[in-house]
Amino acid sequence: MQLDHDNLRALAAVVREGSFERAAAALHVTPSAVSQRIKTLESRMGRLLVLRTIPAQPTDDGRVLVRLAEQAALLEHEALERLGMGDDRPAPSLRVAVNHDSLETWFIEAATRYAEQTRTTLDLVSEDQDHTATLLRNGSVLAAVTTLGDPVQGCRVHSLGRMRYVATCTPDFHARHFSRGVTPDALANAPVLIFNRKDDLQAQFARGVMGDTPWQPPTWWVPSSHAFVSATLAGLGWTMNPLPMIRDALEAGRLVPLRARAWQDVPLYWQHWRTGSISMERLTSAVLRAARTLVRPARTPVSPPGASGSGSSSA
Repeated sequence: MQLDHDNLRALAAVVREGSFERAAAALHVTPSAVSQRIKTLESRMGRLLVLRTIPAQPTDDGRVLVRLAEQAALLEHEALERLGMGDDRPAPSLRVAVNHDSLETWFIEAATRYAEQTRTTLDLVSEDQDHTATLLRNGSVLAAVTTLGDPVQGCRVHSLGRMRYVATCTPDFHARHFSRGVTPDALANAPVLIFNRKDDLQAQFARGVMGDTPWQPPTWWVPSSHAFVSATLAGLGWTMNPLPMIRDALEAGRLVPLRARAWQDVPLYWQHWRTGSISMERLTSAVLRAARTLVRPARTPVSPPGASGSGSSSA
């Protein structure tokens, strides 16, 4: 069976853009043309490939063809460049999932190094590190920074190191809520900052103190890495902040750890589809270099005066 590349591109565009209308704009054709290409492809395959939801979602069979389309577009571009025939065509964009904190701390350096070597750009999808592998599995992205160390089928995996998160708050907040130590009662009543409903870091730290006791503290939901730090510095609550973003505040004493060894190290991995692409090799090299430089913390935070208790947890 031979597959039409225009039909595959239409399917990939619908999944990537989330609707037939936006896919049509990206492909510079009409929405009816996109719809017809999808119908033709589904008819040829004899199965449903995309769910007409908002946003549009691929079926399991559709995900297989989306991956094929994205990889084929990348390899076609590289082949034409080698033949000196790629300058008159737009460069593709690699769709990559990156967790929020890596995007805010070290990944842009990797992107910058990558940009020095290629015209191909990156279409970055920001997602929680525990959920980026899902995007890789369903074909939404070609690569991801993830906490999953076991390779997704068809992917290569590289260890990046660990992102260190420190349970921190302002000195005034610590004196107000934890003057007698980080106890179950104190944690139950102290306001906490949580990024979103997928963010489990604070709950993991609390479980280390409270055990099986239910934890339902006053909660601020703050879905922005920079606002997360700003809210901590403003004294709204305690939270698990990535060390690279708060190292200066810790050294200056504007933030303090909740207690001794109040950190959690989260392992990160780089997974990408086995495309055989030069662009992917270059991106992987840039990612590994940037992660080696930035992800590992240079020093351990010092416990605040009067802090009690000890313990650490690892992910």
